[in-house]
Amino acid sequence: MPGRTRATSAGATYQPLSPLAEQERLEALRAYQILDTPAEAAFDDLVKLASYICGTPTSLVTLLDSERQWFKAKIGMEADSTPLEQAFCRYAMFSDSVFEVEDASQDPLFQNNPLVTSNPSIRFYAGAPLLSPEGHPLGTICAIDTVPRRLNQKQREALSVLAREVVTHLELRRARIQLHYEQQKLEELLRMTNDTAGSMNVGGGQTEIFVKQEHKLVRLKTADIRYVEALGDYVNIYVGQDRYTVYSTMKELEAKLPAKEFARIHRKYIVRLDKIVAIESDAVVVEAGRNADRVSGVMPVPIGNSYKANLLSRLNLI
Repeated sequence: MPGRTRATSAGATYQPLSPLAEQERLEALRAYQILDTPAEAAFDDLVKLASYICGTPTSLVTLLDSERQWFKAKIGMEADSTPLEQAFCRYAMFSDSVFEVEDASQDPLFQNNPLVTSNPSIRFYAGAPLLSPEGHPLGTICAIDTVPRRLNQKQREALSVLAREVVTHLELRRARIQLHYEQQKLEELLRMTNDTAGSMNVGGGQTEIFVKQEHKLVRLKTADIRYVEALGDYVNIYVGQDRYTVYSTMKELEAKLPAKEFARIHRKYIVRLDKIVAIESDAVVVEAGRNADRVSGVMPVPIGNSYKANLLSRLNLI
């Protein structure tokens, strides 16, 4: 990576990275999956703060790819991007601190720039570099005005703080995307695992199921399940003294469980037949598993009127 430019435009020149370093920089930028995404409040708030702090009508969060500077957040600017060769930010992102141009119309580096000679008629520019944790320059957060001005030291320090906040939000956003991606992979793995197990069971239903618990898959033997309880958009699966809560429906669970061994006895309940120890009017009594003292308990589970006849037909009555 070339040496950083100075914090003012005097004597600054654009020093492109080597092809390999530029490729690494672009890969770091693309890893955030942020280019051409809609506006987000977290970044919009930061450009508002930059304008307040610097006293300028325009502020931007810019990200520079191989051909343009694109604005993730903007205030006081109509365009969504500008060509890379016109970007003040391609100098600022290599600066050690805030890169400042007090009057672009008098600056040899920028006085012929179309952004200076025509709309938006930039005169003042101050940009703080956005650096990834690995040190790759991604773009800037910058403040722009149509009249000459100069920042004081506190304003420069505040703009640098905002630059670090932008990078923090980029990292948090990438972490959320990665987490969502991992959750999708886990959901797909769970579906494939249960579908495979179901296809291998000739009698229909499965002798074991896998449930997602805190980003991992837990295998449950259906022979150990006492009963299943619906709870809104979730289902509780009771195994011994343990309870597993999963995002599912009773219909989905009923399809996964061995039909010969389980019965739907209520809109909200499925029980394992060999766990029933008694039937008392409007409830079945099922084994509740052993407690810490190795003592077995029982648990009443309500029977729905429309399910009672089917349940009785499944039992060996004398």
